[in-house]
Amino acid sequence: MSLRLGDVAPDFQAKTTEGDISFHQWLGNQWGVLYSHPADFTPVCTTELGRTAKLKEEFAKRNVKVIALSVDPLEDHLKWLGDIEETQNVKMNFPVIADENRQVAELYDMIHPNAKEKGTIRSVFIIDHNRKIRAMIIYPPSTGRNFHEILRVIDSLQLTDNYSVATPVDWENGEDVVILPSITNEDAEKKFPKGFKQLKPYLRLTPQPNK
Repeated sequence: MSLRLGDVAPDFQAKTTEGDISFHQWLGNQWGVLYSHPADFTPVCTTELGRTAKLKEEFAKRNVKVIALSVDPLEDHLKWLGDIEETQNVKMNFPVIADENRQVAELYDMIHPNAKEKGTIRSVFIIDHNRKIRAMIIYPPSTGRNFHEILRVIDSLQLTDNYSVATPVDWENGEDVVILPSITNEDAEKKFPKGFKQLKPYLRLTPQPNK
C-alpha cells in the first residue's frame, strides 16, 4: 500500500556514508527530510546534495535532520561524495543511504513501475518529530529540487502545528497568515493579540503569531 500523509514513516536499518543506522533511532525526537536519487554520479543530484550540505545550519535551526538515498553501493557513494565536495565547493555533512537491495526504496514506494531497473523516483519525505509523514514531493529526473520550497513547507508545518492558522499562497516566513475558519472572531481576538483583518467571514489575515 502506498504511503499517505499522516502515516508513520516506516522504520528500517541501512548502511550509510556515516555508518549503519536504524532510521527511527537516528531521527530521535527531531524532524527529518528523507530524499531519493536515481543513481550516483548524476548531474542534477550532485548539485542537490551540495546544496543540502550548504543548508545544514538552516535545517538545524528547524530541528531537522536530512538523509539522502541512492540504490548504488556504499563504495560508489563514497567516491561520489568526493566529486560533490570538489564541484560544489562544500564539505558533505549528512548521511547518504546505500540502498543496493532497494529495501528502503520499495518501503517508501520510490520505485516507479516504468522506471529503469535501478532507478528511483526523486521523492522528498518531510517527517515530523512524531515520525509522521507530513509532506511528500516528487520531482522528475530533469528538474532539480527547490530546497527553499522544502524549508518553506517545514516552516509552514511547524508554525501551523503550534497556532490555529494556515499559510496562504506563496507565503514566506514572517508574512501574514490566515486564521482557521473553525476559530470564532471572539476567540480570534484572544488568540491573536496583534489583531486581524477580515476580508470575508472565512478569510481573516493576522500577523504571524511567533514573530
